[in-house]
Amino acid sequence: MELELFITPDLGDNSYLLTSDGEAALIDPQRDAWRFLAKAAELNADVRYVFETHAHNDYISGAHEVPGAKIVAPALGAYEFDHEPAKGGAEFRLGALRIVAMDTPGHTPEHVSWLVYEDDGDSPVAIFSGGSLMVGSAGRTDLLGMDRADELTRMQFRTMRQMAKFPDSLEVLPTHGAGSFCASAAPALIRTTTIGEERLRNLALTETDEDEFIRRQLSGLLSYPKYYPKMAPINRRGPAVLRTVPKVPALAPEDVAKLIDEGARVVDARNRFEFASSHLPGAINIEMTSSFSTYAGWILPFNERIVLVLPEAGEQEVLEGAMTQLLRIGFDRVEGYLEGGPAAWEASGRPVSSYETCDVDGLHEIYAAGDHPHILDVRQDDEWADGHIPDSRHIFIGDLPDRISEVPDDRTIYVACAGGFRAAIAASMLAREGRDVNLLASAGVPEMVAAMLPI
Repeated sequence: MELELFITPDLGDNSYLLTSDGEAALIDPQRDAWRFLAKAAELNADVRYVFETHAHNDYISGAHEVPGAKIVAPALGAYEFDHEPAKGGAEFRLGALRIVAMDTPGHTPEHVSWLVYEDDGDSPVAIFSGGSLMVGSAGRTDLLGMDRADELTRMQFRTMRQMAKFPDSLEVLPTHGAGSFCASAAPALIRTTTIGEERLRNLALTETDEDEFIRRQLSGLLSYPKYYPKMAPINRRGPAVLRTVPKVPALAPEDVAKLIDEGARVVDARNRFEFASSHLPGAINIEMTSSFSTYAGWILPFNERIVLVLPEAGEQEVLEGAMTQLLRIGFDRVEGYLEGGPAAWEASGRPVSSYETCDVDGLHEIYAAGDHPHILDVRQDDEWADGHIPDSRHIFIGDLPDRISEVPDDRTIYVACAGGFRAAIAASMLAREGRDVNLLASAGVPEMVAAMLPI
């Protein structure tokens, strides 16, 4: 038995390749499944199965990208494509292994986990727990709407009580991990665990009072990306098959201008300083990091037509990274990228825009002089509650598209977050709407609060 763990940082998720005697199975693969197939080929293993734990809310499944494999999915998942429906007790052979389904509803009503038995052993050695038991947490139960949250949380409680009966040695292999918005509490940074380790630290596993479990599971939940509700329906229907990262063309300024006139959105993946200095009017600045697709999916209408602006250094590498992240969440309508960037745009006789940036020292000097600038804090609610700049306004970045009218248009807006990434997105959105903005670019609210203590 061999196990390969694949971490997808932009989603905060894990996928697994399990092999035995030349046969392999994929568990919860993301859409770009060709990376898993390359590893299977390296191991001379034939991928016979794709096991799904649930209809994913945070990404498009890659199950259909695996030629010849049987897709095994929860029987209650209402999948519309050819698959093997499975419920608790269903058993599959993989080389010398037995893979047995266990009903684990809660994170979603149809959720199934997969127990692994070696040879004909009586006790499982591992469990692919999907979005049920996680490292230090459990899957959140509000993603299908608060009207079902109580029902699903009670299911999750019963699932955790069943999980708690396993021996300490059982290896726990969750799909959701650090960086995922599918957890009810921030998961630990480590990706896998054991029942014994979770018994020591995971209150979701050890809580025996159902009402207290429900209270804890539904308290302090973070906002989650707005693209989430689009994922499960696509996964139930079956997404379009890609086989590779799509190629998109380099576009001349006149081509980009035409696309903008037709309604395409310009997403600029350069760093916040380059963007602030010069960008296409109306462009949105989402820096190319592991959070690129999360925030694209959070603030843009689902699957909107996109034109990319890329950094000059490593342009093709950044392009492939951006395309990969976007296809994982179903944004398939990238029309191309602006060849030559804003410099080419300006050289064609078209205008560029800019706005100011500041740092903590500069903003601190404004306060020290007795002025009170209008600060917009775009962090999550729990971050705001932990401490914020006095008299600042709070609108979470994910809510800003619907609340932008609340931001004054008669003064300069200083935009801040924890480190500059989300503030850069917000500043570009406000500039698009004609607001006069100044981006706190090189630090964030915690540093600003600390600097203001003497004041």
